[in-house]
Amino acid sequence: MNQALALAGTTISRRVLLSALAGLPVLIGQARSGLAQAQGDQLPSWNDGQTKRSIVEFVTRVTTQGGPDYVAPAERVAAFDNDGTLWVEQPMYVQLAFVLDRVKALAPANPGWTTQQPFKAVLDGDLRALAESGEKGLMQLVAVTHAGMTSEEFATIATDWLASARHPRFKRPYTELVYQPMLELLAYLRANGFKTFIVSGGGVEFMRPWTDRVYGIPPEQVVGSSIKTQYEMRRGLPIIFRLPEINFIDDGAGKPVGINQQIGRRPIAAFGNSDGDLEMLQWTTMSGGVRFGLIVHHTDGEREYAYDRQSHFGKLDKALDAAAVDRWTVVDMKRDWKKIFAFEG
Repeated sequence: MNQALALAGTTISRRVLLSALAGLPVLIGQARSGLAQAQGDQLPSWNDGQTKRSIVEFVTRVTTQGGPDYVAPAERVAAFDNDGTLWVEQPMYVQLAFVLDRVKALAPANPGWTTQQPFKAVLDGDLRALAESGEKGLMQLVAVTHAGMTSEEFATIATDWLASARHPRFKRPYTELVYQPMLELLAYLRANGFKTFIVSGGGVEFMRPWTDRVYGIPPEQVVGSSIKTQYEMRRGLPIIFRLPEINFIDDGAGKPVGINQQIGRRPIAAFGNSDGDLEMLQWTTMSGGVRFGLIVHHTDGEREYAYDRQSHFGKLDKALDAAAVDRWTVVDMKRDWKKIFAFEG
């Protein structure tokens, strides 16, 4: 992923007690599985089929006490990409839309932008010219829209934008364009003792203000790209000030590094949708023991979008090939999901 755009969350060109004495743990595990079934379908927006079965079978294996594949709750870490995995990423990444809108909002105070690239490209709606500005141009946009303010100020700006911005096709807030089946999956995993994390190429401080409300994932369980910050005292008050410099890119090979640095445990389940998630899925699943990898394949152009190998956003090419080799579960959105968004009938 282009480094400047990774910070903006984009690219232009993503895991019942011994019967008498010996058998009690096995019976407890069986009882828990029976209880889950008795509670009803916990993945109601998923069509019955191999994809859904693979999820349930994995969770049952790692949560059945006394079973050969039992994993202690402390080790049940699940990592989820955000863009295209938990919410919509077309026609462009949400954070890129934020960048473009912020440039337009700041333009009246910067009249020179009407003739200065890459700002002119944004104001003219010329994404091709914006792409041609390359990393240098995109870093300029990140600098004026993401830096030069405190972390609290940025969180307020991002939160306010999400409250007012609307998706160009669905005409709804972006926080309503989260995938209902994935929300159910997050809840299902947590109900079975998993700790769920977001591991995204998007900006960590762009996501943290709203992930708990939308996904039930608290800020401390969000791993993402970041810019440099520094501690300062201003008017007798301590602040964290955002600098116009890249700190860390949590995309591609950066995702396992970010997981290792910030989570400190290797996940036993990982969920993604693009080549930017390839290394995270490899790191998770190619490490022995029972592991689970899942790729969300966007195949429904009617209810959402259909794209993969040629897409400029959320390109799914190498990871789709790897899924077949490494036996990751591939979600066919059109076939496997009864509904995509909660607002569907």
